[in-house]
Amino acid sequence: MTETTPTPSPIAADATAAAGAAPAGTAPGGGKGRDGGEFAALESITVPSEGGVSFVLRVLPADDPAAPVVLILPAMALKAKFYLPIAKALRAAGLSVVTTDLRAQGEARPGLHDQPTFGYRELIEVDLPRVLAAVASRFPGVRPHLFCHSLGGQVGLLHAAAAAGEARATAGRDGDGGGQVAGVCVIGTGTVYWKAFGWRRWAEALYSIQTIGLVARVRGYWPGGMLIGGAMPGRVMTDWARHSRTSRYRPRGTTRDYDRLLAELDIPVLAISLDEDRLGPKSNVDFLCGRMPNARLDRWHITAASGVAHRDHFAWVKDAAVIGPAVAAWIRERRVPGTGPA
Repeated sequence: MTETTPTPSPIAADATAAAGAAPAGTAPGGGKGRDGGEFAALESITVPSEGGVSFVLRVLPADDPAAPVVLILPAMALKAKFYLPIAKALRAAGLSVVTTDLRAQGEARPGLHDQPTFGYRELIEVDLPRVLAAVASRFPGVRPHLFCHSLGGQVGLLHAAAAAGEARATAGRDGDGGGQVAGVCVIGTGTVYWKAFGWRRWAEALYSIQTIGLVARVRGYWPGGMLIGGAMPGRVMTDWARHSRTSRYRPRGTTRDYDRLLAELDIPVLAISLDEDRLGPKSNVDFLCGRMPNARLDRWHITAASGVAHRDHFAWVKDAAVIGPAVAAWIRERRVPGTGPA
């Protein structure tokens, strides 16, 4: 059951950043941005999940009800409103756009310290199917694409892989559409396997990620600081640290073989990397792409020649006016960015 609050959808033509700049290599905080009032005025849908958890979806509908739909999934410790510039750019390109927070972030309730810890399994297997079901209810008959950043990309790809595997197992049986996606676009999403960073950064990757995992295990949460500016749930960080040690996706509590499912994934995927991204560098994105041999995979490595001025893990959102139309063209026409006229 979802509760919808229809309100006008004010869409500005510009695509300025929704949050201020952060130190390089650290997630920006989720403070009040100048676009906060505009974001709060968007149409909202409240989505309940298990254990009293709920999410607020923000909707930017296209004029055409049959337009492609995009659900934006955030990175660690980032609020959905951070992505307002890319949401507006995608909507300006003719797509309907929905944003959501991850559990315990932004408008999601309860907050991090008001609920038991949780990990990848809850994000992938519990929350995202309910969010997608609400998107399908709001936009019936349109299978959504996912636009995912960093951790959001891992969540989106693993969910899509499991959903595709279930569809194969049931011989293509039609369901209600919630949990099925038409394609996935990820930006700054790579493996965090320590060897994927390149030998010069092996020690740095091992030390920083495993320290975060250890602190999260002992304290029950990561308080923020090194690499990740905001607080994060303990089990998400221990799942993340385990993946960094082993390169495998084995979230605590799951019964799914995500590595096999990812290898079998056969839907369209656009993987975007940025040449100044130290948290999700090209080598890590390429490593993750290598784990999806059956995906209909397209790659876009963004450099200065791409017309994108801000190319680190977070600041790319300031160039949403460039990235948004390119992603929209891929969603509509499977046109790979940088290979043809805009």
